[in-house]
Amino acid sequence: MTGAVNSGSGDGLIVSFGEMLIDFVPTVSGVSLADAPGFLKAPGGAPANVAIAVARLGGRAAFVGKLGDDEFGHMLAGILTENGVTAEGVSFDKGARTALAFVTLRADGEREFMFYRNPSADMLLTPDELNLDLIRSAKVFHYGSISLIVEPCRSAHLKAMEVAKQAGALLSYDPNLRLPLWSSEKEARIQIMSIWNKADVIKVSDVELEFLTGCDKIDDESALSLWHDDLKLLLVTLGEKGCRYYTKTFRGSVDAYRVNTVDTTGAGDSFVGALLCKIVDDHSIIHDEGRLKEVLKYACACGAITTTKKGAIPALPRHTDVVNLISGELN
Repeated sequence: MTGAVNSGSGDGLIVSFGEMLIDFVPTVSGVSLADAPGFLKAPGGAPANVAIAVARLGGRAAFVGKLGDDEFGHMLAGILTENGVTAEGVSFDKGARTALAFVTLRADGEREFMFYRNPSADMLLTPDELNLDLIRSAKVFHYGSISLIVEPCRSAHLKAMEVAKQAGALLSYDPNLRLPLWSSEKEARIQIMSIWNKADVIKVSDVELEFLTGCDKIDDESALSLWHDDLKLLLVTLGEKGCRYYTKTFRGSVDAYRVNTVDTTGAGDSFVGALLCKIVDDHSIIHDEGRLKEVLKYACACGAITTTKKGAIPALPRHTDVVNLISGELN
């Protein structure tokens, strides 16, 4: 195995913007929320997961978002710092609670969500509360789409993207579709696509690809229908089938690693964090298919490891975990 496994992560700062919340995961898989005998409390939220994934792998990460000025909010801020993520971009709302999500695990390890946001603190982040110096220092600025759902967070999101882009950051977008949070499927598509052409790197799941294109086939044609002229890298994650990658000059696929899947929560975030770690200081990797494939093998291994435990952040791997999985596969 070459550089992707042996080299450390970059020194450049990866700033992740959006929501952080508490996931409540049933202690028993394959049951409805009503039938679950109990729940495990797990910190989560896709952008925060990505930030911690980066830090766990030895990269430099910061998180920008808003939490409730409550016990859960301060607990989550503490989890960021405990994991080595800079929390200077976190603000607290005295009038709204930290978001909660109850996540049901089906027998196949896939998830269904029920959210408590009415409104939650993350939805109330304003443009004036942004730590612009922190955002300007990012070499990569990563975000999702949940922060686009309502104002004022939508305006904060758009301003943060603009500031990061002007400062020369690579913009990374993972839509992280959560339909129950949107007023309609149509609105979700419109808003997710409203910032599509700004991103340099986009990662979608197979389910998100189907949703955004209206195609029930996962193939190159449907993926490339999402291409835009300024895009550098489009990734489609396929769960146990690995991922596909598309650039302006080449395309291909990387196989997944076989593991005993318990909970898929956070697998995509782990994948993204690993990718960003490896390209943060050398964006030219995107244009070198050999090096990019090595990075994507590493990212797929990170995603696979994350599915072997319940909850997102508790399951995110360290570099040695990834090396062990890849070495085991190769032996």
